[in-house]
Amino acid sequence: MEKIDLIALIFVILGALNWGLYGIFGFNLVDFLLGRSLGGWLATTIYILVGLSGLWMAYYVVKEYQK
Repeated sequence: MEKIDLIALIFVILGALNWGLYGIFGFNLVDFLLGRSLGGWLATTIYILVGLSGLWMAYYVVKEYQK
């Protein structure tokens, strides 16, 4: 597993945890970790990275499946 794969996996796990916590408890982990002052543009950047990481991991799974 290359570095980019590991980074993408970490972002996907963070996104999954965030959605799970938000769905069950209404708790946004990203906002909690960043605080209210940084929550705007930085949270948006995190969400974009999580989305891109999800796409990367989908590519990774297809690539590994074809081996």
